[in-house]
Amino acid sequence: MELRAVVATLESGEQDTVLKVLQIYNREKSQCFTFDDEEREERKKMAQLLIRFLERELQPSCQVTCLESIRILSRDKYCLEPFTTEDGLRTLSRHAGIDYSEELIREVPDLDVILESLKCLCNVVFSSPRAQGLAAEARLVVGLARRVKLYNERSLPHEVKFFDLRLLFLLTALRVDTRQQLAQELRGVSLMADTLELTLGVKWMDPYEVATEEGLLPPLPRQETERAMEILKVLFNITFDSSKREVDEEDAALYRHLGALLRHCLMISADGEDRTEEFHSHTVNLLGNLPLKCLDVLLTPKVRPGSLEYMGVNMDAVSILLDFLERRLDRGHKLKESLTPVLNLLTESARVHRQTRKFLKAKVLPPLRDVRNRPEVGNALRNKLVRLMTHIDTDVKHCAAEFLFVLCKESVSRFVKYTGYGNAAGLLAARGLMAGGREEGEYSEDEDTDTEEYKEAKPNINPVTGRVEEKLPNPMEGMTEEQKEYEAMKLVNMFDKLSREQVIQPMGITPGGSLAPMHSALRDAAEDRSSSDSDLGLD
Repeated sequence: MELRAVVATLESGEQDTVLKVLQIYNREKSQCFTFDDEEREERKKMAQLLIRFLERELQPSCQVTCLESIRILSRDKYCLEPFTTEDGLRTLSRHAGIDYSEELIREVPDLDVILESLKCLCNVVFSSPRAQGLAAEARLVVGLARRVKLYNERSLPHEVKFFDLRLLFLLTALRVDTRQQLAQELRGVSLMADTLELTLGVKWMDPYEVATEEGLLPPLPRQETERAMEILKVLFNITFDSSKREVDEEDAALYRHLGALLRHCLMISADGEDRTEEFHSHTVNLLGNLPLKCLDVLLTPKVRPGSLEYMGVNMDAVSILLDFLERRLDRGHKLKESLTPVLNLLTESARVHRQTRKFLKAKVLPPLRDVRNRPEVGNALRNKLVRLMTHIDTDVKHCAAEFLFVLCKESVSRFVKYTGYGNAAGLLAARGLMAGGREEGEYSEDEDTDTEEYKEAKPNINPVTGRVEEKLPNPMEGMTEEQKEYEAMKLVNMFDKLSREQVIQPMGITPGGSLAPMHSALRDAAEDRSSSDSDLGLD
């Protein structure tokens, strides 16, 4: 249908005729996501007329059709202006039933009208910074929070709940002030945790352990999975800085309550492997936001028949996280986005919980037996993680190295033993540990257990490569002392030339264990010796 004809019909304002014309337009454009530039002005005019038409007293069927047309037009980011005015946004929010007022929200009886309005708002808010600002000023998050709070009392269809949550996610993702408003003024963490609990359909067995009503762990149905993932995304937005700040006992109890629900999310599956992976991914992302002291809820459940026990502790959740990590490693896609959240979560859990660290070390860094291959060669989890230590992405290699370093109780000698000095050098240089030593951490003093194979091969292991190397012939064998001195000076001159031409920069290790240009390292070492002599009263 010609756009001009649609505009002309809208200008006439006759409800029945407008309804028929818009129904035809909607059918023709239902799958249209690209728009002709030549008709841009007509689309803008149509958008203005639709908003004006929607403000009239219309039958619900006409409202829905009108909103469907607005949803189609809102896909064109160049035609959003009529929807991003105060009046336009108020009209859409009023029909969505989330228009904020000090009194109760005005009810919109027709659920199809609510749903279409929510879809329109999601499109407009996503594409327009102006709409995001107006939505914050109009306090749409308050209206949404009020309706979410009533989910337990009102029977709303899945799609309305889903787009409520989707719009809440967009508002909190795109506006810091809205994020803070939901988190603080509206007690968003508690609200969304209760909504997640309702969606999962669980009951509490212990203070920090939940189970399904049936007592089993069946897959979460598709619709509940979709809503749960939107809730997890909203919670991620409003807890983004929680792990970096101290929390009082009341907040700690709230986060542990949420952590218990997230542990349950890890333990269940969704409808299909891909959906389960996505569901668990959102769960892992949110777990990484929890205050570190609240991660103990992962280990809280009692050991029951069928549970994975280690040192008397239930390790089911930690084992699932480790399996999740290995699947992400094997997939090898978008490593930074897919790996760093779970690596950081496991690293911090291992740092603060001894049982978790020892369990992970037993799985990831078992006692060494294979000393013939480089640490990065092979298909074991240790090999895969060591390969990441030289990854081109700095964040990925840092996370992998940090994880292994913590499993080694931040001991340089143990870290080098499992990864090789060449792979370990990046982290050691960043930490100022090139000269050896150990980071200050709260670790037990138990010793690493060496296998007989490792003890036998240890004298022949090259610490740089981390494996037993074949002995190479001595290149200076048969040379006279004068020849050896000549070759040595030749090598010195080559290095000197490369250094002066700034092709390379010779580096040394300072007394503090960090790398520095050679002249600086030598000066610092001399000053350190001089200081030591003075302390001993030597001249």
